[in-house]
Amino acid sequence: QVQLVESGGGLVQGGGSLRISCTASGRTFSSYAMGWFRQVPGKEREFVATISRGGSRTYYADSVKGRFTISRDNAKNTVYLQMNSLKPEDTAVYYCAAKYTSNNYYTEVEREYDYWGQGTQVTVSS
Repeated sequence: QVQLVESGGGLVQGGGSLRISCTASGRTFSSYAMGWFRQVPGKEREFVATISRGGSRTYYADSVKGRFTISRDNAKNTVYLQMNSLKPEDTAVYYCAAKYTSNNYYTEVEREYDYWGQGTQVTVSS
C-alpha cells in the first residue's frame, strides 16, 4: 500500500511559477513510475506529466511541454512538478499517481496507475 500526499498548491498570477510536491509513504517509492494529472470541475481528469522510477525518462502533455518539469527525489520519496509561465487555463486540482513497475516504464494512461493522492488546488489568476 502506498499513500500519496500532495502539497504546494495555491494562488499565483498568470506568468508566475509554482512547484507542487507529492510525498509517498513506504520504502519502495523507487519501484513506482509517477504521474501528475489535473482536473477542472465538470471535465475529465487529464494527463500532465510522468516520470520513470529512476527519473531518467519523462513525458509531458503537449499543453505543458516546455513550461512544466517533473522530477523526483527517491531518497525523499517525493515527486515534484515545477510549473513556469503559468496560464489561467492551468487552473485545476492537481493529482499525483503511482504505478508499480519492474522496469523503466512510464505511462500517460490514467487507468494504469495503482495509487492516487487527494489532490492540491492550483489557481492561476489572469
